[in-house]
Amino acid sequence: MGQLYAWRLLSRVSSFRRASVILQHLRMSMHTEAAEVLLERRGCAGVITLNRPKFLNALSLNMIRQIYSQLKTWEQDPDTFLIIIKGAGGKAFCAGGDIKALSEAKKARQNLTQDLFREEYILNNAIASCQKPYVALIDGITMGGGVGLSVHGQFRVATERSLFAMPETGIGLFPDVGGGYFLPRLQGKLGYFLALTGYRLKGRDVHRAGIATHFVDSEKLRVLEEELLALKSPSAEDVAGVLESYHDKSKMDQDKSIIFEEHMDKINSCFSATTVEQIIENLRQDGSPFAIEQMKVINKMSPTSLKITLRQLMEGSSKTLQEVLIMEYRITQACMEGHDFHEGVRAVLIDKDQTPKWKPANLKDVTDEDLNSYFKSLGSSDLKF
Repeated sequence: MGQLYAWRLLSRVSSFRRASVILQHLRMSMHTEAAEVLLERRGCAGVITLNRPKFLNALSLNMIRQIYSQLKTWEQDPDTFLIIIKGAGGKAFCAGGDIKALSEAKKARQNLTQDLFREEYILNNAIASCQKPYVALIDGITMGGGVGLSVHGQFRVATERSLFAMPETGIGLFPDVGGGYFLPRLQGKLGYFLALTGYRLKGRDVHRAGIATHFVDSEKLRVLEEELLALKSPSAEDVAGVLESYHDKSKMDQDKSIIFEEHMDKINSCFSATTVEQIIENLRQDGSPFAIEQMKVINKMSPTSLKITLRQLMEGSSKTLQEVLIMEYRITQACMEGHDFHEGVRAVLIDKDQTPKWKPANLKDVTDEDLNSYFKSLGSSDLKF
């Protein structure tokens, strides 16, 4: 069909324009046929490349299905010793899922809101339980679904270009993909702070937080990858040795961390409360510029999302990853039926007026009964592993 279309075009143009028409058609064909995710066997490893650079490698259901299937195949393949995942384009590892498509699908009564979350969480669990060393090169923007593709793996490599955030409370959602498992396990109350405010950690702070296991200068990533691929039948210890050698040679200690050197005491004291209202009051009483700024940020978020998120992390702190993912699947389905997620998508991604009208608009109007409804069992529709 593509060739026929090209020849029809050629019949309508003068000969001196034919070359440019052919080139343009080929470019269009290549663009439309480009795979969203590249899956390659190279050296000792299976290499996954998220390949939607124009969309910051945002995760689609099709990508989730391809990655899961290939991950399971490589896990059983005796000639594959290592799995590497990275993003194309240089700007992002993965900026998250396509939440606009989720909102549109729900309004159209399609099944995407069930299928995507269910299959994404099953993939997150598969990464966590993968029997082969799994190396995520989190160079660039890593948010939402991109966090789920990386943080549960054995090795996560940050660079000075890494930008980590879980900004979901600002769109009427919550930090899912296992956020209820890994966030409360970060040092002190850091995870609670990141979850409620959507604060962006950059560069070396992604490693200092424990989100990354190693830090490597971005200019060395290509050489690092080639060295990993050249390993002969490597064990996890062999992979760790290569990563540590690059980590040790990095320029990591050149920059000081404002968050970790100046604000961790405030974060630990203010975010240790068991209610969102008390966290806000703690920030107000602290009165420092940092605390006041975080209070302003929190006050812009969905009140329902804030309360869901705090309970999610408190409960998740004592659950297994699978138990957390089951809990989070329940919450997603309730959020899809609610008001705030669709309003957040409208305000941030569609109309872009950045002024969502949350319902309820105040924390005091989000009752315990409301909150409980987000966590209740879905019966036979619950997530299963």
